[in-house]
This record gives sequence, C-alpha cells and structure tokens, in this order.
Amino acid sequence: MDHIVRLVGEFGLFAVFLNVLLDVGGLPLPAYPLLAVAGALAAQGQLSVGSVIVAAVSGSFIADTSWYWIARRHGRRVLALLCKLSLSPDTCVRQTETLFIKVGPATLLFAKFIPGLGNIAIALSGITRVRLAMFVPFELIGASLYFSLPILLGWLFHDAVTKVLNTLARLGAIGLAIVVGALALYLFIRWWERMLFIRQLRMDRITVDELVAQLDNERKLVLLDVRSRQARAGGVIPGAIAAHPEDMHPTLEHHDRDTEIVVYCACPNEATAALAAKHLKKAGFKKIRPLLGGIDAWVKAGHKLVLVKENLQI
Repeated sequence: MDHIVRLVGEFGLFAVFLNVLLDVGGLPLPAYPLLAVAGALAAQGQLSVGSVIVAAVSGSFIADTSWYWIARRHGRRVLALLCKLSLSPDTCVRQTETLFIKVGPATLLFAKFIPGLGNIAIALSGITRVRLAMFVPFELIGASLYFSLPILLGWLFHDAVTKVLNTLARLGAIGLAIVVGALALYLFIRWWERMLFIRQLRMDRITVDELVAQLDNERKLVLLDVRSRQARAGGVIPGAIAAHPEDMHPTLEHHDRDTEIVVYCACPNEATAALAAKHLKKAGFKKIRPLLGGIDAWVKAGHKLVLVKENLQI
C-alpha cells in the first residue's frame, strides 16, 4: 500500500486530473476519496492546494465540454445515454429539465452536488444551445465549488487522512484489498439501488407495436404525453394530449374510469410515465400502461410525430 501512497504523491496532479475526467465523463469512479488524499498531501507540503483544484477543475471542464458539444450535435438522444452510463438511480429527465428551464444555465453552479443532475444539466446546456460564453463560466465556477470541497476537507483533516493511509500502508496487501473491496462495495450498492429503482417502476408496459395495432383498430384509448413543454416542441405521437405527471389533464375528468390510458415520456425506464400512471391510479383509473421505451422507442420504430400548438403551460 505504501507504493500507492508514493505514487499519489509523485503523480498526484495527473491522478487527480484523470480520476475527475473519468468520473465526470460518466464512469462510476468516485473522485472524492482521491481528492481528499490530495488535500491531505497538500497540507503536508507535497502538493499545492491551488494546483490540485486546478487539476480537478481541468478534468471536469474537458469532460463537461465534451458532453456539451456532443449534446449540441446529437440532441436529446444524449440524455438516455448519460443515464445508462450512470449507476445512480435514474433522475427523471423531465424533472431535471423543468429545473433547468426555471433556473437556466445557473443550474450548473450547483448541479454536481445533486446525484444524477450534473451530467443531465450539462447535456441540456448543449441541447438548448446555451452560448459557450455563458456555459464556460458557470461550469468552471460550479466545478470549482464542487471539487474544492473534498480537497479542503482533506487539507483541514490531514491528520486523520494520514492515519488512515498509514494504517493501510502497514497492512500491505490486506490494506490494498480493503481499498479494492470498498470500491467494489460502493459500485455494488449503487448498482443495487438502481435495480431497486427500476423494479419499483415495473408495471404492465405496452410496446410500440401493440400501441400501433390499437390505434390502427381505432380502439378507444387516451394517449398522454407527460414530457415537458420544451420537449414536446419537437413533436408528439399522433392523438396524444399533453399532461403533467402529477396533475390530471382536465379532459380526463369526464372519462370513464375504465378507459384505457397509455402514458409516455422520454425518461430512462419511463420514470415519469410510471409516476403519472401511479397518480392516475389514485384518481380511480384502472387501465393505465406506460409506453415501453417512451417516445424514443416510437421514433426508433420509424413512426412519425406531429407538431401541435399548445395552449396549456405545462
């Protein structure tokens, strides 16, 4: 274990840069532990606090700017990819987008502090074509605030960090096994949380083919689009009406509670659609099915979208 400590001391800045780059880039490699160690080494004079912060912010800036340009070029498809890369329980795209629309690019100042929000906010900056002159300062300030915290904590509590490192060094291979085991446990917990989240959202889905068949047969059903207003600007499934996931659409009040309702969104695992389905069940509706794969599955299957003029601000 002692050679790892020496390695961090010798290549600390590059290690910090690389760890943050991979973490912010989407890999489940938490940067906070290494940043705390770097902060402790800075307190001992082996590194400079300012240099460590610059290395961390540089790694974050490269990763965030890359996602910004990717999202700017490929649009909303990037959101699903980012959520698949993350092991965090899915942060609903609609909720994140609603917050981003309300707060604007200033969301980047605190986005990294909220699990699942950071990369989504970066992607939304590209999708909504936030000017680079505005994106860069907000990203740099937000990254500086977020990554300075563990570095300063490591610097303040360097004695405690040093004791832990010395203990692991004395343990040798056992110490290394403890570190590897802790990382493996962390990844397992995050993976398990995600699986539990997906399991909670499971209900009777309807596939795109099944929906098309029902629409072709003119079977009576209500199709709800629970995406944000901005997302719906790109088009909706023919016949769909806009609805907020937690507020029943006014037209539904006059429908029989046995009416079949299909709900769709753009969230990974149809998170918003499942939320809307649960809300509708509480309202007394009995036949509610989220669309498997959401709007992306519909488009991927080659079906058209239609543009609609909305009067409701939802």
